[in-house]
Amino acid sequence: MAQDTCTSIRSLVIYSVFVRNHTPEGTFRAVIPDLPRIHALGTDVVWLMPIHPIGEKNRKGTLGSPYANRDYRTVNPEYGTMEDFRALVDAIHAEGMKCMIDVVYNHTSPDSVLFEEHPEFFFRKPDGKPGNHVGDWSDVIDLDYNVSALWDYQIETLCQWARIVDGFRCDVASFVPVEFWKRARAEVAKVRPGCLWLAETVHRSFGAACRAAGMTCARDSEAFEAFDMEYEYDVQEAFERYLKGEVPLSCYLDLLDFQENLYPQNYDKLRFLENHDVPRIASYVKSESDLRNYTAMVYFKKGTTLVYAGQEAACSHLPSLFDRDTVDWNTGIDLSDLMRRMADIKHTELDADDAFFVASDDENDIAILRREHEGRRKVGVFSLKSRPARVEVPLPDGAYENLIDGSTVTVQDGHLACAGAPIVLAADVERAWGV
Repeated sequence: MAQDTCTSIRSLVIYSVFVRNHTPEGTFRAVIPDLPRIHALGTDVVWLMPIHPIGEKNRKGTLGSPYANRDYRTVNPEYGTMEDFRALVDAIHAEGMKCMIDVVYNHTSPDSVLFEEHPEFFFRKPDGKPGNHVGDWSDVIDLDYNVSALWDYQIETLCQWARIVDGFRCDVASFVPVEFWKRARAEVAKVRPGCLWLAETVHRSFGAACRAAGMTCARDSEAFEAFDMEYEYDVQEAFERYLKGEVPLSCYLDLLDFQENLYPQNYDKLRFLENHDVPRIASYVKSESDLRNYTAMVYFKKGTTLVYAGQEAACSHLPSLFDRDTVDWNTGIDLSDLMRRMADIKHTELDADDAFFVASDDENDIAILRREHEGRRKVGVFSLKSRPARVEVPLPDGAYENLIDGSTVTVQDGHLACAGAPIVLAADVERAWGV
C-alpha cells in the first residue's frame, strides 16, 4: 500500500465529466456554469476524462475515443485552448473542489506525437510493426515500458500537469509496471504534494486472461503499492450478476467483506454504480424507488464515491466514447436531493476509519450495512427492490432518526420495519472487545 495514503480520501465524492458530452457546446468553458450545481451535489473532486488531442489514424466513430491520445502535452482543440482549460481548472478550484485529469499511459493513437518522435518507445509485434496486446483496441498502439527513456518522458509529462491539477485517474493502470507508478508518484509529490492517484484496475476475469497471455497486468494488491484509490472491478462482475438475477445479494456483499479483510488497513476502493465503461445503473434498475436505495447504498459503502455525470438524472443511455452524444438531463427523474443528503452524511456521519460489516436479507433483496468507529455505530438498510420487510439490525431498541429524511424509525426486539425506502441510523454503543 502507498505508505502516505491518507484514509480521509474515503470521504471524498468524485464527479466524472466527459467534456465532449457534458454540454451542447462540448467545450472546457461550457462546463464552468455547471460547476456550482456539481459542487452542490456534495462533490469534492471533478474528474475530467481525457483532455488531450485524439488521433485520426484508425479512429473509431466520427470523433474518436479520448483514450486514443495523440499528444500527452497539449489539450484537445475541439474543447478549447490551454487558456480555456486553465480557466476551467481555476473555476473548479474557486468552487472549493479539486481537479483530476485522466492519463492514458498504456497506449497512444497510432499517429501520436510520441510515436513520431520516439518510435523506439513502442511495443512491436513479431513482424516488427507497432501494435497492441488487446486486439479490439484497434485505434491504439501500446507503449513499451522496458525502455527506460519512456519513463523519463512520461514522468516529466505528469509533473507538467501536476503544476495545474490535483490528481490523476490512470487508465488501465494495471497494464503499466507498478514500479513506474511508484517512481512517478515520488517525482510528482515534489511538484504537487498530496496529489491524488486513482488506478483503473481491471475486472478479475480480464486480469487473469491477460496474465495467462503473458501480459503485464498487476493484481489489485500490487497496484495498491503506488495508488491511493482503485476501481472496485474486483467485485464488479459479482455485482452485475446480481443485477441480472444470476446470484443472490449475499454473493456480492460477501465480496465487500472479503475486501475489508484482504487489503491493507488504509486501502480505498472507488465505489460506483456506473462509469463511462459500464452500463448505466438505470439501464438495469427501472424503478426510481429502487434507484434511490442503490444510490444511498453506494454512498454508505466504505470508500471514495464516484458519480458519473447524468447519474443524478437517472440516465439509462451510456454515452458514446466515439461520437457526440450529449447527456440528456431531461429524464423526469432527479436524484440530486438524495445525493446531496448522502454526501452530507458521508462527510459528517461516516468516519473514514470505520470498520465495515455486511449482512443481507436475500429473500427480500435488502442489504444491511454497518460502519463503526470508537463506539459510534452507523447502520444502513437498503431495500434494493423497495420491498417492505421486518429487518434485523445491530442496534439497541429505541427510537432513531432516519438521517436521510428525518423520519422516526423504531427498533424493537432488534428489528425495524423497512417500508422500502433507504434508511441510515446512528447511535453511540458500548464498545465490545474481543467479540
